[in-house]
Amino acid sequence: MHIHNVFFWLKDGLESQALDAFAKGLNSLANDPAVKSSHYGKPADVHRDVVETTYTYGLVLIFDDLAAHDRYLAGAVHLKFLEDNASKWERVVVYDIQT
Repeated sequence: MHIHNVFFWLKDGLESQALDAFAKGLNSLANDPAVKSSHYGKPADVHRDVVETTYTYGLVLIFDDLAAHDRYLAGAVHLKFLEDNASKWERVVVYDIQT
């Protein structure tokens, strides 16, 4: 299994319409046939020194294997998401986990 964790820091001052479009874009990523499971959301209301909460949205995509992940990266759904949304973030961090 390959777990793809992505954290987005969106630009300040985005209008609500742009924020809604970004969330819809995250939701659309689940439509890629290589994605086994998808979850996204805002930081949890947890206050501990070891918990990172400065990001705007987090995304977790689960794939059967690395090959499925690689198909997703090159696929139309992911490329459309990048085209529509890359201008909205100032930082992205990815943590991939292989199990």
